[in-house]
Amino acid sequence: MEQFVVSARKYRPATFASVVGQKHITSTLKNAIERNQLAHAYLFCGPRGVGKTTCARIFAKAINCLNPSGSEACNQCDSCNSFNEGRSLNIHELDAASNNSVEDIRNLIEQVRVIPQIGHYSVFIIDEVHMLSQAAFNAFLKTLEEPPQHAIFILATTEKHKIIPTILSRCQIYDFNRIRVEDAVEYLRYIATQEGVTADEESLNLIAQKADGGMRDALSMFDKAVSFCGTTLEYRAVAQTLNVLDYDTYFRFTDMLLAGDYVSSLLEFDKVLSKGFSGQIFMNGLNQHMRDLLVSKGPAASLIEYTGTLMERYRTQATNCEVAFLFGAISLLSEADAKLRTASNQRLVVELALMKIAALSQKKKGDLTLPAEENYPLPQLDSAPKPAAHPQTTVQTPQPQPQPQATAKVEVQPAAKEQFSSQPQPQLQAVPPVGKNRVSDALSSGSITQLMHSLHVGNQETESVYIDPQSAVKLTNARAKIIENIISRHPRFNMAFETMYISGNKISVEVPTAVMESDLRANKGEILDIIANTAGIDGVLELNVVLKEVDVKLKPVKLEDRIEHIAGCNPLFNTLVEALSLEAD
Repeated sequence: MEQFVVSARKYRPATFASVVGQKHITSTLKNAIERNQLAHAYLFCGPRGVGKTTCARIFAKAINCLNPSGSEACNQCDSCNSFNEGRSLNIHELDAASNNSVEDIRNLIEQVRVIPQIGHYSVFIIDEVHMLSQAAFNAFLKTLEEPPQHAIFILATTEKHKIIPTILSRCQIYDFNRIRVEDAVEYLRYIATQEGVTADEESLNLIAQKADGGMRDALSMFDKAVSFCGTTLEYRAVAQTLNVLDYDTYFRFTDMLLAGDYVSSLLEFDKVLSKGFSGQIFMNGLNQHMRDLLVSKGPAASLIEYTGTLMERYRTQATNCEVAFLFGAISLLSEADAKLRTASNQRLVVELALMKIAALSQKKKGDLTLPAEENYPLPQLDSAPKPAAHPQTTVQTPQPQPQPQATAKVEVQPAAKEQFSSQPQPQLQAVPPVGKNRVSDALSSGSITQLMHSLHVGNQETESVYIDPQSAVKLTNARAKIIENIISRHPRFNMAFETMYISGNKISVEVPTAVMESDLRANKGEILDIIANTAGIDGVLELNVVLKEVDVKLKPVKLEDRIEHIAGCNPLFNTLVEALSLEAD
């Protein structure tokens, strides 16, 4: 039975042309070889699995080839054969993670002195060089700066910031990029063809996305998927193997939120949780999906790292999404993601974000700003409306009076005037508080649009109000009792209501400070209840709070201040002091 070799080793690039996604690196190295402009020290830095060590080996093999073809090795000479068989004495690899002491660097310096037997250069590849100790770095400095003519050092690291500046200054630095999804998909497709594996475009895109720019990680995931699925990679099976949410999940969620169907989105989110995914993973994926939809709408579609049919799906769904909706969804998801880390109920945070996005899609205007004071209050769920207890919120239709009194002046809306006629009209019941029935109807129908409309429609409707024609008389007669009842409940308002004056159904008070004014306005509803109950008034009352600050002059305390104060009150004081030659003491 043939021994299995993982794809990361079996299909490791052997030439510069086969290196994936690092053309800016390979082109520079090839030009240096062709022009014979080789530096004595190189530093290859970048993320894991992007080809740093691979490029170092290809470079070492090419510069020692006896019959090079341009900048590529011939793979036929003794030097190339020894390299391919792993017995080359010209290439030395050192793992700095396990050989990071000064003694290890001394052994390396001893090897540098040995002249190569075959080829032109002795190449020393030091992997994970940032793991060297400070003393080892210092011991390596002189040799790295002035090595023998036949020695070339290639340092590789994933954390360039941990290398001391004196080492960096002695090297040519090459920064490797993350492997793009398009390049990774293309290379995975090539390997699948070589291995006789059939894979759809979505599966390869999912593997490349999960690898996050590392080709070695992508090949490891490919081997894992082949082990699970066999010779046919099916998208859903690959997603299950890699334990990631598939693209179909986010496409379905977007369709639900666009339709304002928050109920279905909550049920779908419950299925996501039941599969073992956290709310954090789901929100990050949905936020990335919304971002990709937004980018795919314009000329910046090249920023999306998808290929084939998956890219067409994004473009198709993006045509159904308005830019305003996508901006708002990304903003809401980002805000919820920040709250999710400290929330005690993470599920509720995600569900609330989904409901807000569903509500956002139902807005007729493109206003994406959600007021900070809008906390989405819960509606009352009682089926039958109750009469309002507050006199100010009680709304009644005015009754036709056969002989209206001259002292009562009631303003009637034009719509209410049409109700008066020569025939007596039946008495109408009080209008229930605005929005209660509407909220109940909206909840029963499950419509976000109706629910939000019912919460705000009360501000746009105009209803007739009833004013007691005897308000002024009743308030005047009960003035003392009103002040007594208010002071018994709120003693701090004594100064304000001592100056209370009445005009019709309007009560005005003066307060000396802004703090008392704010406090009085905060308790305005309770105070109006006390006044209405005490005076026996059924109509609407108004409370006007006027800020009238009192200028309080402080009495002088020091002797000099007292003398100055007395002199200011009596101009003859200074004359008396000078005439009698008095001293202030």
